[in-house]
Amino acid sequence: MARYKIDIQYDGTAFFGWQLQSNARSVQGVIEKALGSFSKDNRIVVNGAGRTDTGVHATGQVAHFDLMTRLDEFSLKKAINGHLPKDCRIMELIRVEKTFHARFSAKKRHYRYQCMPKEKLVYRNQCWMTKSLNIEKLNECSNIFTGTHDFLSYSKFNEDLEHSRCIVRNAFWTDEKNMVVFTISANRFLHHMVRYIVGCSIQNNYGKMSLKKIKELLDSPQKDVQIFKAPAQGLFLDHVDYA
Repeated sequence: MARYKIDIQYDGTAFFGWQLQSNARSVQGVIEKALGSFSKDNRIVVNGAGRTDTGVHATGQVAHFDLMTRLDEFSLKKAINGHLPKDCRIMELIRVEKTFHARFSAKKRHYRYQCMPKEKLVYRNQCWMTKSLNIEKLNECSNIFTGTHDFLSYSKFNEDLEHSRCIVRNAFWTDEKNMVVFTISANRFLHHMVRYIVGCSIQNNYGKMSLKKIKELLDSPQKDVQIFKAPAQGLFLDHVDYA
């Protein structure tokens, strides 16, 4: 039995998130279904580096699974992709040590959030259509989130979590050919964390939420805060670091 690491891209528009669900289409579900042709009797579990939400995309999701096969890596990747839908694709497949774990071995995760200040219909599933944005003001806000903080206020409360502290290494906004992009990397992310950070940053940009209030929620964390959450379609899991 060998362990394989896979790098995956998917358009999250028609998926109800990464995690396997009994009554809805998920990314984990379609990959495990594709792997089903290799094991008729037993489920081949696919473990992902992160659980993206409904409508969220990935250009660099990472997962692993254990499989006994005579196929080489190239042939195995090709065989699995042959059973996957067009909105999900394995970009790389390599054999790794059994100690590797897509989630627990990860050192840093990188997300990208795309905003489109001018409405363009063809980008409706990849961007949040906003009004004009001030990059300088957005970066003034993003500086608040860098470092080690308790992000309880900026996440969906989960009583099963041991703690809600995260180390944000980078958080900044850039202007990319009329698309305004937020890039953030951290050791871990909480449920809806990036979308809450983006939502509050945009609210501050429009004068609807002060920097003081944003900082207060970070310094005095509280659960189930009623703050603005950015829509899912602009969010991408960009890549995951393991070193």
